[in-house]
Amino acid sequence: MATGVLDYESDAIVQLMNIAEEDWTEQELKDALQRAIMLELSTIPPYATALWSILNRDDSEPVFHGIKEIIFDEMSHFGLVCNMLTSIGGTVTLTDPLTVPKFPGELPGGVNPGLEVFLSGLSRESAALFADIEKPEHPLAFALDGNTIGAFYQRIADVFPKFADLIHDRNQVTFRLGSGHGAGNDIIPMTTLPAILHAIEIIKAQGEGTAASPENPFPGKPGELAHYYAFKEIAEGHRLVFNEATQKFEFTGDPVPLPDNSPVGRVPRGGWANDPDNAPDQATADLLHTFNQHYSDMLHALEEAWSKPSGQGGGFVGTAIGLMGDMRDAAQQINVLKLPANPRFTYGPEWLFVTA
Repeated sequence: MATGVLDYESDAIVQLMNIAEEDWTEQELKDALQRAIMLELSTIPPYATALWSILNRDDSEPVFHGIKEIIFDEMSHFGLVCNMLTSIGGTVTLTDPLTVPKFPGELPGGVNPGLEVFLSGLSRESAALFADIEKPEHPLAFALDGNTIGAFYQRIADVFPKFADLIHDRNQVTFRLGSGHGAGNDIIPMTTLPAILHAIEIIKAQGEGTAASPENPFPGKPGELAHYYAFKEIAEGHRLVFNEATQKFEFTGDPVPLPDNSPVGRVPRGGWANDPDNAPDQATADLLHTFNQHYSDMLHALEEAWSKPSGQGGGFVGTAIGLMGDMRDAAQQINVLKLPANPRFTYGPEWLFVTA
């Protein structure tokens, strides 16, 4: 049974979370995994737009390095969940206009309701948004919060054993990212229940940390923080440290300066052509289209990767990563172009899916 097309802007995840675990069906598990794929995909445009606005692109710049590693984490999470879906007979859907991310807008499925995700350059405000996207149910430095991505993944983990007999070696992609980006980052086959449950723990811990520590337990480098805390440091402007006096983690450590970056303005819904005051000239429109075409080609390559028999999709993932490099190059050309109505800011990539 193939997974049907799912609307990015519905509240389907909230609906799934309201169904008792024992009442989930095979189709609901497949829909949940497709939703998780869409969640992972939805984080890459805002994170990458901020990353590509940074002018010093040297890995020695800690904020640049940290955001880059988080994006690689999200890419591996995406791949692992795609393998989970195809292992139970589902079909990865990425190129239907209904499924692609919409910005500005809420996260897919109704996760973190009320949180508007936007595309812009790096700032304290955009870093705070990214922290809110990754926020755990029980942050070590904050009070209890509500409906989170981690809670959704935990529900998938709780339900999966009921459908363990569906798991087979179908359309599995293997792609090694761990050597350069951390032990948890290899995209590996999800052909057993223990492998699936372990991968979900990696996804949750890399995003949220654990109940005892804000550190990523599957880091590229020792001491690397989980995504939520890494973004929160940028937003707060200070390192997270443990205060022995209060016995709490607090953002009161050394300063975290923002690196110099292009002042990319917030991209309007549907792209810059929808902003009459900043409608692009032809040359700018062509650059924006080039980026959007590379993005669309990347989604097609990834969808193709998970349509192939096991072991035959890795080349398409490599193609997708190459297209991300092309997207970066186009974004950096776009990011230097000043907005006509407000030249303190620049254009930024639109991340629009091109259907033809």
